[in-house]
Amino acid sequence: MRAKGEKKLARFTGRVQFRLVLGFFALIAALLILLNTYPVAASRDIVFKEKESSLLEQASVIASSLSGLDSFSGDGAAQVIELLGVSGLERLMVTDAAGRVLYDSSGDSAEGKYALFAELVRALEGEQVFWSSFSGGAYLSRAALPVYRDGAMLGAVYLCERDAEQAEILIAFRDRLATVSALALALALAITIIFTRRLTGRITRLSQAVRTVREGNYAQRVAVEGSDELSELYADFNSMTETLQKTEEQRRRFVSDASHELKTPLASIRLLADSILESENMDAATAREFIEDISSETERLRRTSEKLLDLSRRDDGAHVRRVDVDLGEAAKDTLRRLAPLAGKTGIALDCECEPGCVISAPEDDVYQIIFNLAENAVKYNVPGGRVFVSVRREDGRVLLTVEDTGIGIPEKDLPNIFSRFYRVDKARSRERGGSGLGLSIVHDAVAALGGSIEVSAREGGGTRFCVRFPVKAKEGGE
Repeated sequence: MRAKGEKKLARFTGRVQFRLVLGFFALIAALLILLNTYPVAASRDIVFKEKESSLLEQASVIASSLSGLDSFSGDGAAQVIELLGVSGLERLMVTDAAGRVLYDSSGDSAEGKYALFAELVRALEGEQVFWSSFSGGAYLSRAALPVYRDGAMLGAVYLCERDAEQAEILIAFRDRLATVSALALALALAITIIFTRRLTGRITRLSQAVRTVREGNYAQRVAVEGSDELSELYADFNSMTETLQKTEEQRRRFVSDASHELKTPLASIRLLADSILESENMDAATAREFIEDISSETERLRRTSEKLLDLSRRDDGAHVRRVDVDLGEAAKDTLRRLAPLAGKTGIALDCECEPGCVISAPEDDVYQIIFNLAENAVKYNVPGGRVFVSVRREDGRVLLTVEDTGIGIPEKDLPNIFSRFYRVDKARSRERGGSGLGLSIVHDAVAALGGSIEVSAREGGGTRFCVRFPVKAKEGGE
């Protein structure tokens, strides 16, 4: 039970709200303590200085008057003090040079005795002495001065004053200040609790939203309020969850499409194989045809698998060594490889390349970009059509253009053609061996090289792809 209570206490004291409240409370309390001590101390010191000036001035006047007496005695001192009208003092004493009391206003029969007050002793040594304190609800001040005549010490004057009136003013000021401070502390504590509860409440809402997202609900959003740092954090969180939601949707669509793409050739292979196994009297020509179909589906499965592996490699950010590649030579070599495919439908392949269009890139990626674009231009062309490939430098970059006179791409499909498994005409794409991955691979490869790709409809029919690559920097500069 005790351990449970300690754990509960530790959890409570470890909360951000508790720490904020405690920190603000300690800071405000320290400020209020300072405000309660400094003004009171400053006021007290001002009164001390006033008392010092007043008492020493009185003592100086009395000492000056006593020094003019013909006979420095108790009676003479009493007459001087009476003539001066000194009043308001707690005690007034006059001593001779030996410290014997000649006059004492307290009337406690101290006359004729030696006064051993510290102030009087120091005054008889030639010092001007003042001391004051605030205690017991009053100011208690003492002053002592030596009395001289013609350079010879006659004695000393000692004054003691007890002032309760000014002490009452200081006490009232101190009490009011303490009351105001207590109210200010309570108000500040209440405001701090409200503020921290609001602040930690917003943090708690964000924390709950994070836990919801961690459980897989990427549609979670938090309402953005205000324009402070937490609001910016809310906006960043919403942006992150939106990205996660899109990524999750793409992942699910990718898995679904990939499963479908792999399942279709596998189903065809199994169906053809079962047909061969179940037909006992199948002639050799039919069996050969079935086997050729199995080989074709196997090749299709291989191509799809390779493209999926390539996309996975790019998603993982695998590092590939870059070399200097002449884009014009790569384009010419690619068209030579596609010449047999183009010849089957009478499609003309034209290439126009400027010399010196060198980029820094993985060689396989460059050939894959050109091959995919040119192959699509051949596959989705019309019989007797034309494919034109050009490579040139433009605005400090290398521009690769692939144009065809084919069936073209509808304008509504242009924004989506770089998405994985997206096909404009699914039936026609399957017929021509398309998987909907080629352009996605091209897009990712171009982006990895720091380039850009654009697609547009070609005037007169067909499609135009424009790919821009950064030019390889020369040694010692661009």
